[in-house]
Amino acid sequence: MPTEIRFDPKLGGKELWGTTTVAIECKDGVVLATDTRVVAGYYMVAHKHGKKVYKIDDHLAITISGGVADAQAIVDFLRVQARLHRMTRGFPLQVHSSASLVSNVLFNNRTMPLAVQLILAGLDRYGARIYQIDPFGGVTRERFVSTGSGSPVAIGYLEAVVKDTMTVEEAIPLSIQAINVAMKRNTATGNDFDISTITEKGYVELSAAEKEAYLPSAGGS
Repeated sequence: MPTEIRFDPKLGGKELWGTTTVAIECKDGVVLATDTRVVAGYYMVAHKHGKKVYKIDDHLAITISGGVADAQAIVDFLRVQARLHRMTRGFPLQVHSSASLVSNVLFNNRTMPLAVQLILAGLDRYGARIYQIDPFGGVTRERFVSTGSGSPVAIGYLEAVVKDTMTVEEAIPLSIQAINVAMKRNTATGNDFDISTITEKGYVELSAAEKEAYLPSAGGS
């Protein structure tokens, strides 16, 4: 199982970096995919099974790339806000509102920016939504997106294969292949991959067996 990785003093105080993350908006939900390699500095593989996609609520998730400690501070903040919203309002936080909350935090820290690039994705009454958020709080709505050191490779693949009317089931193999091509060309991307989906059934992380079943259709071995 992937492990939640934070700043690790055993690595000489080096910040933990490195990733490729992918999100695809579908007509019935969203698909999120990440690799699991975490690097320290530029060359050292610090962890082989780092977790990079996090459930925020049943309808909402976030992927992280950049500095792990900074990104996970944002994850903790957003989880609290989502719980508070459910408790005080009686209904879930909208995806766009979640992106605005994260944007405000990053913008207010712009003089000492957090080293993160995030994908916030979910499904609410307005449908499936994906937002990319940069270190200064800039937010863009995307149909599909990739972040991290391997993103130039992954996004090129996605540009060629993603269609407007895809289902979650159709998008899963494409997200796996996007991570696979990044692994081949980016040293900070590697080891394994994780897949999560958000549909009307809620947030689901694919098991090892489920991921294995998609490999033939994703062009994997």
